[in-house]
Amino acid sequence: MESHWLTHAKRLQAIASTGLHFCKDVHDRERYQEIADIAHDMLAQLGNVPLERITDLVSDFAQRYSTPMVEVRGALIEDGKILLVREQHDGLWALPGGYADVGLSASENVIKEIHEEAGLEVAVRALYGVRHKAKGPYKADHRDFYKLYFLCERQGGPAPVAGSEATDAGFFALEQLPPLSLGRTVERDIQEAFDFQQGKTTQVLFD
Repeated sequence: MESHWLTHAKRLQAIASTGLHFCKDVHDRERYQEIADIAHDMLAQLGNVPLERITDLVSDFAQRYSTPMVEVRGALIEDGKILLVREQHDGLWALPGGYADVGLSASENVIKEIHEEAGLEVAVRALYGVRHKAKGPYKADHRDFYKLYFLCERQGGPAPVAGSEATDAGFFALEQLPPLSLGRTVERDIQEAFDFQQGKTTQVLFD
């Protein structure tokens, strides 16, 4: 779970972003901009990164009502093993998925991501988890995310092959997981997929 300071800094940033988008009064805009500057400085110091890096991460700052980003992940389990892909970014492993694209439903995004990252055609069976990234055991992030997890089934086809957004893909047993990319997937996400697939959990898990 992220620190209280990171949570507060992100909340201040969101308030400033929304305020600057809607506010017309020049004096109030100055105050919102001051809050934004403070929030960005806090985030830069908390992450030990240049201030420019923080502003780059929020390219839509003050352009709309500030809301969490959406990430989708797909769990494909076959013969007691789960599909994982090796991320280009850090060389670690994760459930296939990524940012949700505009114009596609959540399930359509999952289907697209698994095809792009592992070369497989799948159908979405069920939603098994909706997680707030900030409240989970993930690597800290300056952005705010809702993470949606779907259980999938393969629609035939060959063995998984890494696509353009991954360097490797394969199936792994729960007790033999490779090093995970903890900003994207933690062991809990994988355990919950197995539990749902085996009927141990029948309701969507959420924060």
